[in-house]
Amino acid sequence: MFALVGAIFFVATLLMQRMVPLRVANMVGCAFFATSGALSGSVATFLLYLLLLPVNAVRLRQLLRLVKKARNAMQGDVSMEWLKPFMTERRYRHGDRLFRKGDAAAEMFLTVTGKFLVKEIGVELPPGRLMGELGFLAPDNRRTGTVECIEDGQVLTITYERLLEIYFQSDQQFGYYILLLTSQRLLENNERLQGNISRLEATLAQEKAARQTPAADGTA
Repeated sequence: MFALVGAIFFVATLLMQRMVPLRVANMVGCAFFATSGALSGSVATFLLYLLLLPVNAVRLRQLLRLVKKARNAMQGDVSMEWLKPFMTERRYRHGDRLFRKGDAAAEMFLTVTGKFLVKEIGVELPPGRLMGELGFLAPDNRRTGTVECIEDGQVLTITYERLLEIYFQSDQQFGYYILLLTSQRLLENNERLQGNISRLEATLAQEKAARQTPAADGTA
């Protein structure tokens, strides 16, 4: 009887598209299978499904935390702390190039230590900054800039494929989170561009005034 109920929940997991209810159904099924194994005296079955329970519980906890953080993004919380358990560590030394403009993009970076430079615009990225998220949204998945390491440091990486998995596992709210991050980056780049244009216009005006002054003196 317990094995039959467990089998029903197992079949249900095959039909589910959302990861949170799938994990819950999997845990319930494992509980029934473990009970069946204990009652029938099958030690292997009992231990197998008993061990699967905490594994599913940990994954469920991660997913629930992910959904919560994705929802918080709607209130303006764009912290990346919640994504770190899904990322892998990588170290770079001074002079290393993380990627070049136009390269095929397959992963996103989060700086942890050290400093990194976006060469095209001369911007330094300190710890806690995201890199490569625009390549995730670009139609051709190409890098929009070149980033080099200018101080030995550590980054966390996550592939775009994994990001898509998280997107579908978080009831699509993660998409809104990424939209906020990229919008914030684009606004920062736009403000920086406007500042550069203003400084360039001021410099040109000063040079023009400097050229006009000697000409006026000569006429006088």
